Amino acid sequence: MFKRMDEIMIEIPDVEKPDPNAAAAVQELLGGKFGEMSTLNNYLYQSFNFRSKDKLKPFYDLVMSITAEELGHVELVSHAVNKCLRGSTDYKKPDSNPLESVKDARLSYHFLAGAQGAMPFDSMGNPWTGANVFNSGNLVEDLLHNFFLECGARTHKMKVYEMTDHPAARAVVGFLLVRGGVHVVAYAKALEIATGVNVTKLYRYRL
Repeated sequence: MFKRMDEIMIEIPDVEKPDPNAAAAVQELLGGKFGEMSTLNNYLYQSFNFRSKDKLKPFYDLVMSITAEELGHVELVSHAVNKCLRGSTDYKKPDSNPLESVKDARLSYHFLAGAQGAMPFDSMGNPWTGANVFNSGNLVEDLLHNFFLECGARTHKMKVYEMTDHPAARAVVGFLLVRGGVHVVAYAKALEIATGVNVTKLYRYRL
């Protein structure tokens, strides 16, 4: 069961100047292969199909706890997209073309197919797909995949951070980098407990 709190977990600054291209970059962190929708649904279905919950309860609790957090991250990234898009069009001026200002926006789907807000797409407008979900039924294999997924997500966050200087986008990406790093270490430690292999060294090496 999820309990939803109507509260954003970090303070995201309000910015007068909109940036549709920043919103497009942040979309990758929502609907991309390594985005929050992918991490959420990977862990969600792994928890739904988890075997031997009683025997392996600490591992089940880990996956379930991160699942709940990822749901909040989906909302957080969506909020950042909205912050970047807010004010990008002007419907107040009479006899004007309100979409003129965004005709060169990198992701026109925000304006042509959506409500000028977050969508379940990546940065190129490709819809998120359930094909991104990995659930093998094997605990070690799933944990190893989750470790890889969080490492890939961290790399994408760093790239998005470098692609925009929009304060709202950077505030969210910075927060997610910290939380994602925690998830990487958590899965590495779980793999060490399950197999005896110190995967944490691999994470430190790739940094």
